[in-house]
Amino acid sequence: MKKSIFWLFAALFLACGPRPGRALEWRTDLEQAAADARQNGRHLLLNFSGSDWCGWCKKLDGEVFSQPAFQEYAAANLVAVLADFPRRTAQDATLKAQNERLLKRFAVQGFPTVLLFGPEGELAGELGYQPGGPEAFIRSIQQAISRHGMRSPDLPPGPRLLP
Repeated sequence: MKKSIFWLFAALFLACGPRPGRALEWRTDLEQAAADARQNGRHLLLNFSGSDWCGWCKKLDGEVFSQPAFQEYAAANLVAVLADFPRRTAQDATLKAQNERLLKRFAVQGFPTVLLFGPEGELAGELGYQPGGPEAFIRSIQQAISRHGMRSPDLPPGPRLLP
């Protein structure tokens, strides 16, 4: 009887305890990611990175993108796309060409550059590495979304994710 009660309490404790957050899925198919963002009303985060050589990119990944707080926020609110420019890691030719087109299209000058697009594909903000961990980065995303939402409808639309 005591064992049964112990296992009942153990099961109850595990069921009520904290649940691991959903992992952030970095996607590479931009068109599919844009369609998913539009369909689900989410913003799209486009991360230009040099994953195997860029020190600031590694710092952003370690301090923000890989942290549970950001992973949970992004999984619930964003569609994340990685436009990676590795130097030592092989990359599919089609993916490499797509990333090069994006680099030129948005005139990215340095890494990391993180672009935020609204659900309909209009540029809402540009971010990069900043200190303060996931909380500060999430706050910057939310501020960019808020500023974009307050834009005057008289202004011409900003750059689009897809032509």
